[in-house]
Amino acid sequence: MPAETITDHGILIVDPSQHMVDIVAAMLRHIGHRDIRSAGDAAGAMFELNRRDFAVVLVDDGSAGFDGVELVHKLRHNAECRNRLTSVVLMATRPDAARIAAARDAGVTEVLRKPFAAVHLCARLEAVARAPRATIETKAYTGPDRRRRPPAEMGSAERRAK
Repeated sequence: MPAETITDHGILIVDPSQHMVDIVAAMLRHIGHRDIRSAGDAAGAMFELNRRDFAVVLVDDGSAGFDGVELVHKLRHNAECRNRLTSVVLMATRPDAARIAAARDAGVTEVLRKPFAAVHLCARLEAVARAPRATIETKAYTGPDRRRRPPAEMGSAERRAK
C-alpha cells in the first residue's frame, strides 16, 4: 500500500453513500485536487478531523440516519479539534429556507445543492479560498462570519442605529 500523501490543501468528503463519495472525489480530481479523504459517518469524520488538517470539509446532508448540520455543530463546538475552524460546504438534496438557516447557525460556510456539476463544486471551493470570512466565536456560535459583505459596505453606524 502506498504511503499517505498529506498536503495543506486536503479535502475531506463526509457522505454515507460510497457512490456519492466516488462521484465527488472524481469531480475534485478533475479540477486538480489530489489529497482527498472520505468518511462514511460522524465517528469516521471526527477521527479524520482530529487526525490531520484539511483545507475544506464537504459534508452530505439528508441521508437517512446522518445529520450533516449536527456534525458541523459538533465540529464547531469541539475546542480540541484541529479543524474546528475549517471551511465546511454542506451538500444538500432539498435545502429549504429552514434547513439553510440551521446550517448557517451551525457554522456551515457554503451550501451546495445536489445534484451539482464539477463547475458548481469548483465555484464553491474558489469562493471559500478567494474570500475567506472572519471567524466568530461566542458562547452560542462558532464559525464563519454570517455576513457576506464587510461591515463597511453595509451602511454607516448612524444608519444602523436608527
